[in-house]
Amino acid sequence: MLKQLVAAAPREAKLMEYEDREIASSEIRVKVKYASPKHGSELADFRGETPFLDEQYDPEWQMFMPRDPSDAKGVKFGEWNLGNQWVGDIIEIGSDVKDFAVGDRVCGYGGIRETHIVNAVNNFRLKKMPAGMSWKNAVCYDPAQFALSGIRDANVRPGDRVAIVGLGAIGQIAAQMAKKAGASYVAVVDPIAIRREVALKAGIDEAFDPLSQDVGLELKKSTGKTGMDVIIETSANVHALQAALRGLAYGGTIAYVGWAREFKGGLDLGREAHFNNAKIVFSRAASEPNPDYPRWNRKRVEEVCWQMLSSGWIDCEDIVAPVVPFEQCAEAYCEHVDQHPESSIKLGITLD
Repeated sequence: MLKQLVAAAPREAKLMEYEDREIASSEIRVKVKYASPKHGSELADFRGETPFLDEQYDPEWQMFMPRDPSDAKGVKFGEWNLGNQWVGDIIEIGSDVKDFAVGDRVCGYGGIRETHIVNAVNNFRLKKMPAGMSWKNAVCYDPAQFALSGIRDANVRPGDRVAIVGLGAIGQIAAQMAKKAGASYVAVVDPIAIRREVALKAGIDEAFDPLSQDVGLELKKSTGKTGMDVIIETSANVHALQAALRGLAYGGTIAYVGWAREFKGGLDLGREAHFNNAKIVFSRAASEPNPDYPRWNRKRVEEVCWQMLSSGWIDCEDIVAPVVPFEQCAEAYCEHVDQHPESSIKLGITLD
């Protein structure tokens, strides 16, 4: 029997069996070779901390509203296939599929499992991988979109001084993008040493440890007391936001990319934020319309990110780590994603 990684209960992952079905004429069947989970919003669901359990975001009201008591929960434990991106080889195609062939290597959205059945007609999110493209770059397709949106929403310009707070996959990619976009100085902030080392290896100028350094003060020192023109905040940590406000230049912008939970204390907007004309823009690639609509939308963001990744303009080789075999993915998910996130940046799974 085929197996997939399932959230059996809050904070409990298991490999469970599933059955494949026949494919439709517009579909393909893919044998998965590599996969990766999401370390941000997916983790909130896995821990049972998401507002989507008992509420839903109403697009008409543009606010969270209670679910009807008779409705199913937003997360179905025991059924939910954990995972975000996969890479695999096509092993079967439907009669209406013209743009793909058996043997093509493709990347798509979906859970960590042995096979995927995917619509392959007019599906711009199903990506054919060019020869030589790294699978690690491919599974970073989703975080790259949120990184690019943060860079764009903060209006990073050549010559700007930029700090990236939080060095998961989104932060790592945002740091590379800022540097390549012409930022004159790029600093990164994260309490995990290996994450800082990966960013520095990628060419970032300076790294700070918030556990041992006054990050706001250090960012001001590194810029002759001026501070950062732009800060991309991906950690969603309240103390990180307070430090970012301290290190921001007068009139500077924070792009808040991380998906925060309720702040219980530690944020004081009556300090630097109030006196320094700080701007905070909440940035989310998946929200439509895009701030630059109609010129930009989610599809354009995705297409641009795929070009960056497939061409090697962004390098995710050191971002996807550790990589574990599929048979160990349940234990690895609990260990590296949930319980000890300091032991990974973005978990990779190999089924090859």
